[in-house]
Amino acid sequence: MSGKKGENKAGKQQEQDRGGGKGGPMIEVRGLTKYYGPHPAVIDVSFTVAEGEIVAFLGPNGAGKTTTMRVLTAYLPPTFGDVKVAGYDVVENSLDVRRNVGYLPEHIALYPEMRVRQYLAYCGQLQGLRGQKLREAIDRVIDTCGLEERADSIIGTLSLGYRQRVGLAQALIHDPPVLILDEPTIGLDPNQIREVRSLIKSLGGQHTIMLSTHILPEAQMTCERVIIINRGRIVAEDTVENLTAQIRQTETVFVRLGSEPGNIASKILDIPAVTAVRPGDERNTLLIDSQVGADVRADVARMIVEAGLDLLELRPVELTLEEVFRELTMEEEVAESAAG
Repeated sequence: MSGKKGENKAGKQQEQDRGGGKGGPMIEVRGLTKYYGPHPAVIDVSFTVAEGEIVAFLGPNGAGKTTTMRVLTAYLPPTFGDVKVAGYDVVENSLDVRRNVGYLPEHIALYPEMRVRQYLAYCGQLQGLRGQKLREAIDRVIDTCGLEERADSIIGTLSLGYRQRVGLAQALIHDPPVLILDEPTIGLDPNQIREVRSLIKSLGGQHTIMLSTHILPEAQMTCERVIIINRGRIVAEDTVENLTAQIRQTETVFVRLGSEPGNIASKILDIPAVTAVRPGDERNTLLIDSQVGADVRADVARMIVEAGLDLLELRPVELTLEEVFRELTMEEEVAESAAG
């Protein structure tokens, strides 16, 4: 670890308990490398997360997501690199990092025999809360996480969705500026995923949130920016829109007609920017490819109407985050094979 040994710790103590500067980066990672024995799990990883931002950390299983998050929470030390959270170095100031981070691990250690309120009191005490402050913190997280009806229930009797809510509540009990959430919707049903996703989104702005997932729609619906890791290395970091623009080869328009297309496909191909016309997966639908940056919708609509066909639907087809992820990770694999 190349952290600065001579850092002014007294100056840090004078900062607000939330650490860092208002509006500045709350997570700073520079050249993070982590070995397990001779095997590197994370290799030269660098990124930042700004205050109040919600960022998704994407990657397949075994890509290095959990290892990175354990370093961010001061649970594991890095082998090399500089890592700061809320302005504190994870090695030099690990206790300060833990005070400023709320952590929801992939497999949260809940006590099934305890009641929800009792468990949250225990977690709050571990964070140094006592008396009125502890009672207020418990009431706050119960309200925030929608646990009012289950506050006195035994944890072992709760559904998986409510257990995740309890896990989020313990991460929030000390009102940390940074939340690190490792696979927060794993194992949940679609309704529970929507509930937890909505809860996480509502916390943005008040907290800086970094969540890992391999469920791509979750990232697309919840986060402002994505960081994609594959085989221990960062392969992309940007907004979904910008990542999509980087790999897009063509613009695609979806068309639904009221009857068989007939020979309209050959006519649409005469539009200068159109490069291909393909049948869609559903009956009486077409997929029309055109050059990047070209908007052929008006020309396509005019041609269909002039041909006497009923135009029921016409819309651009957006690349999904799943397609972006697959393309980027495939590019990385191809590059590694070529280098080998």
